[in-house]
Order: sequence, then C-alpha cells, then structure tokens
Amino acid sequence: MARLSMHGAVRFRRDLARHGNPDASRAQRFMKSRCALALLAAMALAHAQAGETAMEIESSAFVHEGGIPARYTCEGDDVSPPVAWRGVPAGTKSLALIVDDPDAPDPAAPRMTWVHWVLYNMPATASGLPEAVANTDLPPGTRAGTSDFRRTEWGGPCPPIGRHRYFHKLYALDTELQLPPGARKPDVEQAMRGHVLAEAVLVGTYQKGD
Repeated sequence: MARLSMHGAVRFRRDLARHGNPDASRAQRFMKSRCALALLAAMALAHAQAGETAMEIESSAFVHEGGIPARYTCEGDDVSPPVAWRGVPAGTKSLALIVDDPDAPDPAAPRMTWVHWVLYNMPATASGLPEAVANTDLPPGTRAGTSDFRRTEWGGPCPPIGRHRYFHKLYALDTELQLPPGARKPDVEQAMRGHVLAEAVLVGTYQKGD
C-alpha cells in the first residue's frame, strides 16, 4: 500500500478542507440539478392543469405578418379591422391596445413610430373588437387615446413609401389606468409600467396599391 509522506498528508488534509470531497460535491450538484428539473416539471404541470395558455391576438381580416386589406386603410374605407383575443391571464383588471407603425416614414430609413390607435381600460372580460367599431360601441369603460392623426378613432395605414408593418399590441394589466380620455401613447405606456401581466402582438403589413 502506498504511504503518504508527512508533507503529502498535510497537503492532502489542507486540500480536503479547502475544496471538500470532490465526489460529494459532484453528488450535491447532481441532486440540485435534479431538484431544479423536478420543480420546473411541477410548474409546467400546474400550468397545464390550470388550463393556462399564452395570450394571443388575431384578426379574421389578415394573418400574422400578412397583408392588411385596403378596406382598413386610407385607400379604402379606413375602418378598424376586427380583432379577437384569448388567454387573458387571471388577475387581469383591464386591457390596453396600441397599434403603431415603427417604419415611418420610409422602411428603408425609419425615423419614428407612427401611432394609429390607442385604447385602454378595456374590461378584462372583453374578447375582441368588431370591424369598424365606433368609440360609442367600445366595451364599457374603455377609453380612447389620441393617435398621431390627432384623433381618438382608428387611423388606418397610409404609408407614403414602401411596405410598412403595423403592430397591434394587446396588454393585460393588473390595474385600471388612472388616465383621462384622449391620453397619448407615451402616457399610456408610462402608466402601464410595472402592471403588465401579459402581452400579445399581431403584425400586419401594407403598401399603397395593395
């Protein structure tokens, strides 16, 4: 049997005290990894059993990242498209919807985001908006903000050049926003900070002549 010298024995004890038993450390790391995986699996199972799904927004008028029909633009009737959503999380007190175009004025050289529609304090029970919805027909309690067209109604796509993207962003909030009617997008976004439970996005595109 090999024997440790006095110096070697001292160094071994010092290393063991400093680093511990390497086999024990590996075992501890393995057990922590197994526990973490078990916790993640349990959380996933709990969400599935609760029937929770990610919030989604869609339109029967166009598919995600597809072209928006001219009817909803300045070249048509300029009415709002129908939108529907599902998966609003528990604890939601209100919903907000912002539609904007980050490609203004030219997608090749964008300089600003143009705001087309701002709605907030929609009830959590709402599940969508019909086509050509007027402010007077919005869900009870909904407030309409002011767009970059300087109006509170829908303002459809009207790109001066190129194909633009139009983001329909739905937010589930854990509060109602203490804002008056006609608030601008920056004010709504500021008031939403720290209150967003979930977000869903629908993107449509449009180029004049479509």
